[in-house]
Amino acid sequence: MGDPRMPDSDPIAERSLQMQASPEFQRLRSRFMRFIVPLTVLFLAWYLAYVLIAGFAPDFFATRLGDSYITVGLLFGLAQFVSTFAITMLYSRWANRVYDRDAEPLREQMEHAAMVGGR
Repeated sequence: MGDPRMPDSDPIAERSLQMQASPEFQRLRSRFMRFIVPLTVLFLAWYLAYVLIAGFAPDFFATRLGDSYITVGLLFGLAQFVSTFAITMLYSRWANRVYDRDAEPLREQMEHAAMVGGR
């Protein structure tokens, strides 16, 4: 009998649930979380710092650098964009080099199950 959450006993859905419970999938998910959670926390802390400084120390952000129109707040704001692009590039490189390679066998298994289940 299939999973009670799958009343029609769909073999592809059953295989998907089995795959999610597999040690290989759990390792892949764990590896993903170990990479993405620290980056997310770091970026959110950086963003929160920006917001808090803007809210509680506006004079600091209004500080002009030399005789120019460039302020500390402007540089912090631009650094937010730069850090967003840097994190995106870092994730993309990591996913292409590490994560996709490790996910490939699982993808192939699921595609095979879909082909066999579709007959």
